[in-house]
Amino acid sequence: MVPTSALHHSLAGLFAASLASAASLVQVTNFGANPSGIQMYIAAPASLPANPAIIVAMHPCGGSAQQYYNENKFGRQLADQYGFIAIYPGTTKDFNCWDAATTASLTHNGGSDSQGIVNMVKYAIDKYGADSSRVYMTGSSSGAIMTNVLAGAYPDVFAAGATFSGMPYGCLAGSPGSSPISADPKCANGQNIKTGAQWAAQVKAAYPGYTGKYPRMQLWHGTADTVIRYQDLEEQIKQWSTVHGVTFTRNVTNSPQSGYTQIVYGDGTQVVAYSGAGVAHYVPTNEQVVLDWFGITGGGSGGSPGGPTSTGGTPPRPTTSAPVTTNPPSGGPTQPQYGQCGGSGYSGPTVCAAPYACSTANPYYAQCI
Repeated sequence: MVPTSALHHSLAGLFAASLASAASLVQVTNFGANPSGIQMYIAAPASLPANPAIIVAMHPCGGSAQQYYNENKFGRQLADQYGFIAIYPGTTKDFNCWDAATTASLTHNGGSDSQGIVNMVKYAIDKYGADSSRVYMTGSSSGAIMTNVLAGAYPDVFAAGATFSGMPYGCLAGSPGSSPISADPKCANGQNIKTGAQWAAQVKAAYPGYTGKYPRMQLWHGTADTVIRYQDLEEQIKQWSTVHGVTFTRNVTNSPQSGYTQIVYGDGTQVVAYSGAGVAHYVPTNEQVVLDWFGITGGGSGGSPGGPTSTGGTPPRPTTSAPVTTNPPSGGPTQPQYGQCGGSGYSGPTVCAAPYACSTANPYYAQCI
């Protein structure tokens, strides 16, 4: 029998070893051309399989690479578990929002944030021998908008994307900025409405002459989103279903969880959406369904639908409004719109400036919206 003290010592050693091998977030300062001066952070497990996949995870407005790393499990846990590399870009411009408005960012090899992120991917492929055919992207709010930008401007780099509360590629084209403070509000308000053919034409114009495949797209949105309206989900669906040449097939209720409806186009391998009934901005990241969609944990088709299926009809429409909440008056410091106001380990102001309210996204992050 092993003595109790020795057993405890052994277990402690194993725990320490597991922590040492975990994929921690490390900044990379020289990853190639960086036209807009964005930041690169990477979480790479100490033990990687040959030709690992890459996931680029992009933060919302007001966020940061570190915040988004703490908010989801891609880099903190799942990179170790499934043997992939997680890249967390960061921007500090325009209220920490990604550039989705300039011609440079919206054009293949045009410059700005999108090209900087692509150069991060190229760096990781060269350094770690990653598989260039298994590069994926995801993001929330502004990060979801940038996911759409990259899908349009760099279809040769990314195999699939998953957006949480985003808007179509090109929706902000020509806007003075990309943040809720600087941008033309028409798109965020769901007023930039086009046909699928018009949206697809914008995508095709991003990379003239490109004849290859476009990323498979998984699109999430809440019906009660008042920051980026639910109409933007429909516009994204029109855009990517047209690009992929697929049409609406069915709705699957209570999938992947209660209150969500899976909206399937074609055979469900190219375009799938998830509508969250009563969910506000922004939709919590469902990492397991995303990894399945990417093909890291499943077949790359979004997983098996669960719940009753409707084979007809149209995608669900918003039927609820987000509740309006206000913060109690306070004589202390307040956070502006999109500032952080809570979360595990956060010690800053927890009261939002009027008329904004502190909305909890998860235990690690709350934001004034």
